[in-house]
Amino acid sequence: MENNGFVRGMQWTMVAALFLGGCLTAMAMEIPTSTAWTVQFDPETATLTLTHPASGAVVSGEFRFDRITQDGVAAWRVTAPRDGINTRLAIEADDGQIQGYVSFAGTGDRLEISPMHRTRQNYHGHLIFEGHVQLSADTFACRTRPPKMQDVVQFGSGAADSALNDSLFDSETDTLLRFDVGGSGPRIRTHANGFDVQWATPIHVPSETTAAVELVSDYYRDRWAPFYTPVNRERCPTPPTGWMSWNVYFDTAGEEENLAEARVAAEYLEPFGLEIWHIESWQDNSPKLPVRDFSNLNLKPFEEQFPSGMKWLADEIRKLGFVPGIWTVPFGTGNAEFYEEHKEWFLHHPDGTPMSNWSGRYLLDPSQEAVRAHMEEMHRVMAEEWGYEYFKIDGMSGANRSYSAHFYEMPDVRAAFKNPDIEAPFQLCVEALRRGMGGDAIWLACQGHFSGPEPAYADAGRTGSDIVHPGRPPEWHNYLNQARITLNQVFVNNILWWCDPDTLLVGEAPIETARLATAVVALPGQMMFAGDKLAELTPERMRLLQQALPVCDVRPLDLYPIFELIPVWNLKIRRPFAEWDVVSLFNFNDSPETIATAIEALGLPAGAYVYYNFWTGQWGETSGEFGFELPPHSNALVALHPKAAHPQFLSTDRHVTQGGTCLEALAWDGVTTTLSGATQAVGGFPSTLIFRVSEGFSLASVTADGAAATHRMNGAGLLEVTLNADVSQSVEWTMQFE
Repeated sequence: MENNGFVRGMQWTMVAALFLGGCLTAMAMEIPTSTAWTVQFDPETATLTLTHPASGAVVSGEFRFDRITQDGVAAWRVTAPRDGINTRLAIEADDGQIQGYVSFAGTGDRLEISPMHRTRQNYHGHLIFEGHVQLSADTFACRTRPPKMQDVVQFGSGAADSALNDSLFDSETDTLLRFDVGGSGPRIRTHANGFDVQWATPIHVPSETTAAVELVSDYYRDRWAPFYTPVNRERCPTPPTGWMSWNVYFDTAGEEENLAEARVAAEYLEPFGLEIWHIESWQDNSPKLPVRDFSNLNLKPFEEQFPSGMKWLADEIRKLGFVPGIWTVPFGTGNAEFYEEHKEWFLHHPDGTPMSNWSGRYLLDPSQEAVRAHMEEMHRVMAEEWGYEYFKIDGMSGANRSYSAHFYEMPDVRAAFKNPDIEAPFQLCVEALRRGMGGDAIWLACQGHFSGPEPAYADAGRTGSDIVHPGRPPEWHNYLNQARITLNQVFVNNILWWCDPDTLLVGEAPIETARLATAVVALPGQMMFAGDKLAELTPERMRLLQQALPVCDVRPLDLYPIFELIPVWNLKIRRPFAEWDVVSLFNFNDSPETIATAIEALGLPAGAYVYYNFWTGQWGETSGEFGFELPPHSNALVALHPKAAHPQFLSTDRHVTQGGTCLEALAWDGVTTTLSGATQAVGGFPSTLIFRVSEGFSLASVTADGAAATHRMNGAGLLEVTLNADVSQSVEWTMQFE
């Protein structure tokens, strides 16, 4: 059933269009309420219009009542009351008698709508609303009420919808329109010109009778992110991607190692979308940990590993086609000489000894303007004189007083400030750092957090812990923690900033775990930085990094933190030419396990579906549940499509989203029995498209414009078409069936 509703909250610039009846007629009546909403009803068209004057929000559509009888459904009207009571509407039976009422209650920004029986009446039925509103491009449907038992976490790419959604969110203004609906609904559907919404509340089920429409201003700002600022898409339109040395070289990678790795990446990863080459542990006295010994404040590189200097290295990185990036820790130093020269800049205990933590054996006093000016100048030099365009600034929020935000809040530290009455020293440091690097540089706040000032200035936040411990390869508990932190913090990704779960390491783990990690990092649309020794990767392992690039444009659909390790992650993809789901079934356990999910649990309509496992090529059909027996620490990555009566696209080995980043067009012509489409190809790297050939069809020919095309049947009903293009370009292909 088509449906609808809605709004713009808080500065929303919306054009509301009535689903039925055009503008309200002169017969429209206003129903007084004690809420911030204005309620109008037009008896002639049965159009209910809810307006939130303070925000400009409008919800408008058809209102009716369906009575359930032994013979089926009887359509009753919602109409004006006839008893002089103007605070409610009436439910009129088909014989003209009033048999119930609709009440409007609530307080503030929440309006509750409930049907009720008239005295002595006892019948079953549903009060139904269907409406439409045109919203801005920044608004999307989502879920904001966590279920008691959550089985599936949702993500969306494009104007994707789910039956699990209950709200509309405008990320530009941080405004939410939520529908708390008992019974059936809400059902929200995204269209090019707005949203449809429909709900049905039962008159005979007290716990589900009421439907509420609530406008929530400052949804993120009031709950989690007081410095809420939408992700800056002009400066950083997509999640940063790149490579960094620390997780395999630790502090031993100098200019020679970095450039050798960059040459490999230029051949195998840059064509797929790798953008940034990031330098770690370059400061003087940085051959080994701890970081507090590094000379973090005087911009002198470690000559043994970086003899040519940092500007030269940035220029060489740029010649290889990458954006140069650099790691900094601007809050302290291990350099005793610098400390003695600027002793008045540093923090001291009452006995005169210097304070220290992870950032340095000597820590700067952020309350001093001269200190913040030095932070700013450091980053200006790195940006303007050396040429670095990406900054990973470490030692920020972290988990304890080893990091600056925590440290500056401690009473003993504040007492040591030269200006102890300063209100927000960490914020002042963050502002100085942004001024120094300039307005165009991309900034990753390493160990930053969205609860502080960082989102107002940084483009991304390092949300995950280190994927390795110093000097050791990644272990299962590291990968498990990467998944946990992703679930916990991904609800801000592509909304406040881009989340960095730490590097995707695929070289040393068992292949099943490497595949699991690829899905954890890439499926939710997070930052993707590689960190393996690239020349040592097998083609299979290198392929995993390629299949995570470029990052698909994905945002969370569950807008709240998740603390459980949910095993089913569902990416809903919607393009103008097709809709499909990519479902990762994770076995996070230490023993083999069957992981399954139901079609209904994914927020999909009932029907027949075809699934395809990206890792194994296993496929099948289902109308209820599907699942796989999985080894420990592994996953199945499944493309799920509604079953078609004709040949249909299922998957491509190009990317983990199985078409989300490369499929550009898709069409079936039933008259000519041709399936055609367009795919973005990477020059010199073949990719394979997977199709289901339904019963009664056989392939006659395959043609491709811009690539060599080969094909083969792989098992009952599966067709593989491999495209090999000499240069990266869009390849149009056509398959003729008979």
